Amino acid sequence: MRIGEYAPGGAINGARENHGSNTQTISAAAEDDDLFRTEARVLLELGIGKPMIAEAVALARANGTSIEEQLLASGWLLPENYYAGLARMLRLDFVETLDPDLIYDIDNLDSQLLDPRMLKLHHMPQSMNVIVPQARQIPALQARLAARPDLRPHMQVTTPSEMRRAVWERGAQRRVRQSVNTLFDREPDMSARIVLLGKQGFVAGVAVTALAAGILASADVLLLLHLFVSLFYLAAMAIRFLALAKPAPRFNLRAEENGPLPIYTVMVGLYREAAVAEQLAACLKRLNWPVSKLDIKLVCEADDRETIAALKAQDLGPHFEIVEVPAARPRTKPKALNYALTSARGKYLAVYDAEDRPHPDQLREAHATFLRSPDDIVCLQAPLVIANARDSWISAAFALEYSALFRMLLPVLAMLRLPMPLGGTSNHFKTKILKDAGGWDPHNVTEDADLGMRLYRRGYRCGVLSSHTLEDAPSTAKTWLHQRTRWFKGWLQTWLVLMRDPAQLLREMGISGFVVFQLLIAGMLLSALAHPWMLFFIGSSIIDLFQQDAVMDPAHRVLLVMDSCNVIASYILFILLGRKRMTPWEKRALRLRWLALPLYWMMLSIAAWRAVWQLRSNPFFWEKTPHAPSRKAA
Repeated sequence: MRIGEYAPGGAINGARENHGSNTQTISAAAEDDDLFRTEARVLLELGIGKPMIAEAVALARANGTSIEEQLLASGWLLPENYYAGLARMLRLDFVETLDPDLIYDIDNLDSQLLDPRMLKLHHMPQSMNVIVPQARQIPALQARLAARPDLRPHMQVTTPSEMRRAVWERGAQRRVRQSVNTLFDREPDMSARIVLLGKQGFVAGVAVTALAAGILASADVLLLLHLFVSLFYLAAMAIRFLALAKPAPRFNLRAEENGPLPIYTVMVGLYREAAVAEQLAACLKRLNWPVSKLDIKLVCEADDRETIAALKAQDLGPHFEIVEVPAARPRTKPKALNYALTSARGKYLAVYDAEDRPHPDQLREAHATFLRSPDDIVCLQAPLVIANARDSWISAAFALEYSALFRMLLPVLAMLRLPMPLGGTSNHFKTKILKDAGGWDPHNVTEDADLGMRLYRRGYRCGVLSSHTLEDAPSTAKTWLHQRTRWFKGWLQTWLVLMRDPAQLLREMGISGFVVFQLLIAGMLLSALAHPWMLFFIGSSIIDLFQQDAVMDPAHRVLLVMDSCNVIASYILFILLGRKRMTPWEKRALRLRWLALPLYWMMLSIAAWRAVWQLRSNPFFWEKTPHAPSRKAA
């Protein structure tokens, strides 16, 4: 079989017949043809079989990659053996292990995490260039070394994974500092590092003092406060009434892909997740995307040796990389994601949690959606579906809540191009925009909501997907309370950050965006905080009505009616929004557990008040939610 058969001339002739006037297409095809021939000759010389090369050529043409990339990504070649063979062809030394202390941590060092090709090691008394050669470059390198034999003593060959490992280790402390400080250094007003600015503290102090003095001076002030809270509570429900009344957006799942797919980065933050390592690896391996175009980062804390060991035991494949984040405060997921963001090679980037089971076609739908969406759509949110609603009344209520949020509210917000508080997982980003925006706020413990609002302030918009991600909800009160406290604390952080300059926020978001932000974030917080107060007021008022000769003034009656309507409507909306998009299986899993909804609302209030206290005492504390393998197949 001739080498030329791996890049047949017929393909080029066909291009001439179909696109005779398109000389650019012909030229590109001819160039690819020549590169494939060069690669094939080198690979044959290394002893790689012709059938394997032919199969890799077909994949390389389809995916827009090289033969070498396909062979390595598919796991058909061991990188150590392959690059050792290329070193022998070049008559250079092959090194399996690099000493990071011999690398200078220069400004562009992290470029070698994106495309590891060359490092300079500062040996004494002479420096050494370590390279990762490509098969298509071998003839040119051989010619250069033949012309300049004095270069050989200063050159060595290593593997891409070893070069990345050395670069990760050498730049670790700088990268940690950047992951913690970049957003604060660039835009301190956007960072939650400072919980409360001086002027915010002053305004809050004056307001609380004036309110307390007013209440002591006149009971009417307390009535006005009560009226404001009740009206705001009602307004916060209005947007959910809108979601219930609006028609469902229609999704076009047909991919509109022309030509090879781009590289897609998938990042998963893990901490103490050894129990779900096997499930996570299996789910990520099912993603319907060419492995040669997948860049999966499993981001772990460096001292979490149990999780790292569990991941290494999973036979992950060359497209997986375990990123070890050095210990540093704050110990938060967004800080870990920022640490790995510098190495993201994909045009698009997806973020998942350790327990997630994403639909295999989710990346395909996200890519197709980005292609047909306006340029200002820079993030897509996939719906999160709770798979363990049968476990307890808490997980059942959680399932209702997630269904209402991800399948009802967020699609309407996306359709109306309004601010979206992102979920903490199954977000798909345009990577360049994400990096330009400063990544995630490492000090915000609900970094997802903060990022969604920050992107909106910059003029970008978010969309939604239909292909779901399965998750398991907390099924015990303690686990749920810790998780929900963190969420409320992060939403409060987000509100405080955005409200540092309300006039500027109004200019950036516009009136509709500003109002929706207040109803979504402040409304959610105030509703949870005020709920027990409303229940107490309703209960005590009803008891008063049954007292003999009891007389209730008109203002009191109005507030009783408003609070009763607010509480009842909030329960009904919770159920109607949640059930509307649920599948029959999900509805059967709920059974009559929705009857415990009043208790669930009281737990929300406890979590909200706990978050307010934690914001003062421990603002950046990340209460970890433990996960276990799902009993339901993904």
